[in-house]
Amino acid sequence: QVQLVESGGGLVQAGGSLRLSCAASGRIVSINAMGWYRQAPGKQRELVAAFNSGGSTNYADSVKGRFTISRDSAKNAVYLQMNSLKPEDTAVYYCNADVRTTWYKRDDYWGQGTQVTVSS
Repeated sequence: QVQLVESGGGLVQAGGSLRLSCAASGRIVSINAMGWYRQAPGKQRELVAAFNSGGSTNYADSVKGRFTISRDSAKNAVYLQMNSLKPEDTAVYYCNADVRTTWYKRDDYWGQGTQVTVSS
């Protein structure tokens, strides 16, 4: 079993910053991709930022220039520095990882989500 635990969400005023953290634990052979998604009420879950399997980053257009994803591979962790937050960023943010747990098994795992609320 693999567990993803997010932290760092909270309430912030527009223009402020938050830093989200996600740590993966459990039986992990390797993590192929890892990143952040978010889901606002009434909307579908969308990619925010992620490291792909090649180690490159991918950002949603709406957060480019404001959010920065980073990682600590030794800790199986990813972070999301969110600056210049807007009310439109309000959502539950979920950590996601594509994890190889054995040589033959590879699955997607999701964290429980952390709420980010940006006031106007």
